[in-house]
Amino acid sequence: MSVELVVRNGTILDGSGGAPFAADVAIEGGRIAAVETLAAVDCAEIDASGLFVAPGFIDIHSHSDYTLLVDPRAMSAIHQGVTLEVVGNCGFGCFPIRDAELARKAIYGYSDEVPIDWRTAAGYFERLEASRPAVNVLSLVPNGQLRLSTVGLADRRADPGELAGMTRLLEESLAEGAFGYSTGLEYAQEAGAPEEEVAALCRTLARDGGLYATHTRRRDEGATDSVAEAIRVASGSGVRLQVSHLVPRNGIEEARRSVGLVEDAHARGLDVEFDMHTRTFGLTHLHAALPPWVLAEDPAGLAAILRDPAARERMRPHRSILSAGGDWGRIVLLDNPFWPDYARRDLASIAAERGQDALDTVYDLLLAALSAPHRLMVIIHAYSEEEQREAFAHPLCVPGSDATTLAPDGALADTWFHGAYTWAAWFYRFMVRDERLLTPAQAVRKLSRQPAARLGLSDRGLVAPGAAADIAVFDPARFGERGTTFAPNQLAEGMVHVLVNGVHTLRDGRPTGERAGAVLRR
Repeated sequence: MSVELVVRNGTILDGSGGAPFAADVAIEGGRIAAVETLAAVDCAEIDASGLFVAPGFIDIHSHSDYTLLVDPRAMSAIHQGVTLEVVGNCGFGCFPIRDAELARKAIYGYSDEVPIDWRTAAGYFERLEASRPAVNVLSLVPNGQLRLSTVGLADRRADPGELAGMTRLLEESLAEGAFGYSTGLEYAQEAGAPEEEVAALCRTLARDGGLYATHTRRRDEGATDSVAEAIRVASGSGVRLQVSHLVPRNGIEEARRSVGLVEDAHARGLDVEFDMHTRTFGLTHLHAALPPWVLAEDPAGLAAILRDPAARERMRPHRSILSAGGDWGRIVLLDNPFWPDYARRDLASIAAERGQDALDTVYDLLLAALSAPHRLMVIIHAYSEEEQREAFAHPLCVPGSDATTLAPDGALADTWFHGAYTWAAWFYRFMVRDERLLTPAQAVRKLSRQPAARLGLSDRGLVAPGAAADIAVFDPARFGERGTTFAPNQLAEGMVHVLVNGVHTLRDGRPTGERAGAVLRR
């Protein structure tokens, strides 16, 4: 047997959820050649004594579409043992694109340092490959870009010609290698899409066999009805369904009802599961409070609207991701260069200090940040640890970051996105060591084989002969997060070695500088 590298003396958690066992892992040509007790071999070795050897972790809900272009080192991910990210979630993503300026409204992490010089899924994949990411990447087709490419920011259903255009773009993107289709129906660029429109696109997806992932239409009042809508769409169209960050923002009883709908649908034979991020809050831009017709404006037009009392009255009834819960006290403005005195304070208290209605405060804050409105971000306090315990222990749930890959130095040093540095490390620490709700093997399965199975990847998420050599070697007593709510950009600890496609990417807790990620096409 020809071998390039052996991981010796570790305890194997192979991703199946089965009992850990002692073995060595032999690697050749980017694949696992053997998992057994091996005789001495003349090759490089990793001593994994006292450590767990697991499949590389899979982030089923990432928004790293652009940050991997800006800084492909994926430091926040690699330090957590993440070797594969699924982008194109929540209807946000990087293709298809007809108007590059308009497309930016459905891209997280956009930077002028990397201009949009592609239009199609194939073009984006080629651009991503050229950046040589440190992690593997695959993408869904984002509904936000389908609508922006045809309907624009009009708050209405697509007409027959526009729907036909979206269908063609979806078919082209799937043919070029996308793994499925996603929606973000709570966001302005998609709020006008009725259930029938989404169902029509899912019928197209069903012919391809891809996965449908949805950020549902309402995640406060009406959350359960929105989960029911997603199940109707999947049942009627025949697609496999992934309900994104299922737990709603309005309490544990609504969460239990939503989970119950998924359980019932699964029991009836629907191929459905769900994911959840690991924060106790949601995270979004402050400009998410604005209706679609306002987001379509250029900076000068937006300034005129925000200053106009009549325009403010027209905007006020718009139901947004921020206003839906009706409690501005749970929405906290994060650190920013425009309003440093208001940072880390809730919008209700800021409005009270200013003697204003909360929406007028939002409009004023945005008015002062027109040069870089994306720098005004907020968190929405929404979840309890009890909800997290119930969700993550559920057999149909997998964790995800709901964040972008980042690095504490380089081009993204001043960028943050809660969850980026913490999600997998938090999940393992909280569920295994603190709460003891999962065994190490069960937690590793939820981070590896279970999401791989959702994606139809037979050769990822396992430590087994023939599988891709994506491997995480970690200290079970130390693996955990260091980032906090107001100091999020801190690398996780306890991850010792990471291999991506057999290439040593993290050695003894330090990056090697190697970047061997691949863009996976379906």
